Amino acid sequence: MGDVKRSRAVSPLDGGWGWVIVGCCFMVTVCTRAVTRCVSIFFVEFQAHFEADYAATAWIHSLVDCTTMLFAPVGSLVANRWSCRVSVMLGGLLASSGLLLSSFSSSLELLYLSMGVLTGVGFALCYTPAIVMVGCYFRRRKALAYGIAMSGSGIGTFVLAPAVQLLIEMYSWRGALLVLSAFVANLIVCGALLRPITVKEDETEGNEGESGGGEKPANVLSHDAELAVKLSKESEDHLLSSGNVAPPQLQKRRRCFSSHFLSSKEYRFLLLPDFLGLAVSFLFLASGCSLPFVYLVPYALSVGVSHQQAAFLMSILGVIDIVGNITFGWLTDRRCLKPYRLTCYIFSVAMEGLCCLFTPLLCSFSLLVPFAVLYGYFDGAYVALIPVVTSDLVGAPYLSSALGVVYFLHAIPYLVSPPIGGWLVDLTQSYTATFFLSGAALLASSLVLTTVAGIRHCRRHQLTSITKDTKPEPLPLSVSDQPECHITYKKELAVTDTVAS
Repeated sequence: MGDVKRSRAVSPLDGGWGWVIVGCCFMVTVCTRAVTRCVSIFFVEFQAHFEADYAATAWIHSLVDCTTMLFAPVGSLVANRWSCRVSVMLGGLLASSGLLLSSFSSSLELLYLSMGVLTGVGFALCYTPAIVMVGCYFRRRKALAYGIAMSGSGIGTFVLAPAVQLLIEMYSWRGALLVLSAFVANLIVCGALLRPITVKEDETEGNEGESGGGEKPANVLSHDAELAVKLSKESEDHLLSSGNVAPPQLQKRRRCFSSHFLSSKEYRFLLLPDFLGLAVSFLFLASGCSLPFVYLVPYALSVGVSHQQAAFLMSILGVIDIVGNITFGWLTDRRCLKPYRLTCYIFSVAMEGLCCLFTPLLCSFSLLVPFAVLYGYFDGAYVALIPVVTSDLVGAPYLSSALGVVYFLHAIPYLVSPPIGGWLVDLTQSYTATFFLSGAALLASSLVLTTVAGIRHCRRHQLTSITKDTKPEPLPLSVSDQPECHITYKKELAVTDTVAS
């Protein structure tokens, strides 16, 4: 047989189009998380227009936040079944439509459905797939890329908050929602730019021993094409070796069964002890992290800080949150800290908890500024590390489904923790118990993950004494269950091995 000559051009990782993906994810976080925070600016307008009480009006913001996290697994499912591009574009259409319908609402109940549910579902379809795409394009500088992408929440809040207030003053709350609807429609454009990593393969075979030898180019441009080629080759080899050919109807039935009923393999990581510990820690984390954002301004006002200075504390939180996103991501990408990403994450969550415990002692603006700086920085730090830590614990093949579950776990705590904090304020006539609850929940989250990290270290030490291979491998996935970026990584590694040999 003639010589076989192969050349593959893989889209560059850690750069190139990857930075476009980072920019798209940045815009997704602006249009989802920052817009969600800005919903609270409409609070007074909704309350005055519909003549509703505080509790009824507060449900709008809670529903948007809760629905976004509650339907995060749906975003992962759509991304796995079709693509991240389809999920983000569909989510952008739903979110924009929800805000558009909200501008014509005549009651709070309609706002619950249009803004709380429809817009929240749209945000859920966009958020997780966009984050997953960043992980597909980056490996060496993954934490830095996530830090830049997730900083959209802080930057968006800092820019959109005064802009939304200005829109309300100029066009009323209905006009402001119309403008926000058009702005959120940019998610469709961001989704269109989330192209998958492509692998191009040119195969040239000699004429010796071949009936139609020559150059045979093949461009593998989609996940379906890769699966079709590989599955057809595997099935052909199996049939030739066994001599039995299944009827076409049976083959079609098996293919359909594999496509629709093997999705449970994508969630086998739920049985991993490490992920179970991570899930418990996220429940504590979500219970405590939102309370300071809700009650910092009321607490500052209660200790005599002026309205302008209290609002400035939130601006400090937003700006320093950006700094934490980027700098902590860059630091944990350094060679000396990369093996200790989980430790850095635990440290940032624990520092947030300590900040909350000391808050009742801070009774002036000059003392609350350091709190805003420290809490904002470590909040940005742990947010940037959530996808990285999740990927390190469950493995790259499970990242999309795992992130969906991770953000799903945030839903119920986000919904119930602010009312519980308000109930404690009403009961004790003080904000001390609320901040103590927040700090205790954050410290409990870090303690759970510390236990997980200790167990992982002991297990790794035992494996080292048994085998030389100390690198834990993720659970095996069939080809049809692996994300597109993971298949591309394996192709790239195979090419690298071939060249090296």
